[in-house]
Amino acid sequence: MTETVTFQLNWEPNGFQAPYFLARREGFFADEGLDVEFVEGHGSPFAAEQTAKGRSDLGLAGGSAVLSVRSQGLDPLAVAAVSQKTPATIYSLRDVFGDPFTEPEQLRGRTVAPSATKTRILTLQLLEDRGIREDVEVHDVQKHTHHRVEHQLLDGDVDAAVGVVTNGKELEREYDRTADELLIGDYLDVYGMTVVANPKFAEANPETVRSFLRATARGWEAATTDPERAVDALIDRNAQLEHNREVEHMKFLASAEDLQFTEFVREAGWGHFDERRWENLAEMLSETDLLESPVDPAAAWTNEYVDGSDPVIADYAERIGR
Repeated sequence: MTETVTFQLNWEPNGFQAPYFLARREGFFADEGLDVEFVEGHGSPFAAEQTAKGRSDLGLAGGSAVLSVRSQGLDPLAVAAVSQKTPATIYSLRDVFGDPFTEPEQLRGRTVAPSATKTRILTLQLLEDRGIREDVEVHDVQKHTHHRVEHQLLDGDVDAAVGVVTNGKELEREYDRTADELLIGDYLDVYGMTVVANPKFAEANPETVRSFLRATARGWEAATTDPERAVDALIDRNAQLEHNREVEHMKFLASAEDLQFTEFVREAGWGHFDERRWENLAEMLSETDLLESPVDPAAAWTNEYVDGSDPVIADYAERIGR
């Protein structure tokens, strides 16, 4: 008997989500007795909120969105770590800096435009940690900012922009100007994307959640070892992405190579959370306007549903050649 599960995506289908579509196309969910219905989204906070309200069984949302939504009185529960690092990235054009942009200290005396409140918070924390917060002008977030910060950078109104990994390379591809990206996750020890569950659904259907996570881990393993296959599965879902295949491929590679793996994954296996990193994230956000009330980071996540006996989960690092 097949069980139907709804999975709320954080955005419209894109390269970062390719492993989930591959897991469905290759029958990994079906092998677990699941029929997964994907629901397109409007950002991580939206996905976390929809899941917490029971409008979807499971969802895909960033760690900071989980804590933010919990501060609003809802209770999305993070049940697996998908990317160990935040995808937030500071990017610039080589002709702005003159040299490759490789270190945060190069931002001294510069102006930076973030595309969202979350990326602004992460940028400010990075600058604070490096002791250069007072030496960098960081703009407030404005409406319609993704394209706005892009054009501010292109027009020379700012020296760098903050978005997500590959934003700089997409700019480079479109305008033929060399771009550099500085991954904030290489400096701040906080989580990126997580699988979240409606807590009532998870409590009533623990084996369903474990099955979903086992299939998802297989999807990530298969996608990481054969990226073209993963992008094919994504385009099967949305044929309009064919014309943008190169960018979608680039997004997935960035996610697989730069975000999902750390030494903790080698030790603990795929999907497990580290309590310390949730505490770091909560402490960082507690001083910002992203949280509407105090949150208990320990209540926001669990490793209960990650099946540590599953070979793909337990031996994930070895299986992806890391």
